[in-house]
Amino acid sequence: MPQYVITYLGGDQPATPEEGKQHFAKYMEWLNSLGVAAISPANPLKETSVVAPDGSVTRGSLTTMSGFTIIQTDSMASALSIAKRCPFLEVNGSLEVSELVEMPINQ
Repeated sequence: MPQYVITYLGGDQPATPEEGKQHFAKYMEWLNSLGVAAISPANPLKETSVVAPDGSVTRGSLTTMSGFTIIQTDSMASALSIAKRCPFLEVNGSLEVSELVEMPINQ
């Protein structure tokens, strides 16, 4: 069955700790609703650096990506349906949904 990466982009920070707790509770409810479809449910990112082609390193990100979730479902349409229910959208975040491609491993 295909796997899909849901990438979290942007989103507003909570105005108060209570608002943050409420949003986190909604997010965890959504993740739990995915059941076995959630292969790698919550993968936040922090302390990003960029390595340029010349090998130089700069702190920060070229994108607003803040994390990802990997799901397994039968089609892109199903993956998009799952993403549309994610509470991250309620905090003005966007989601990118991409199918993972299985690469052959040379042995």
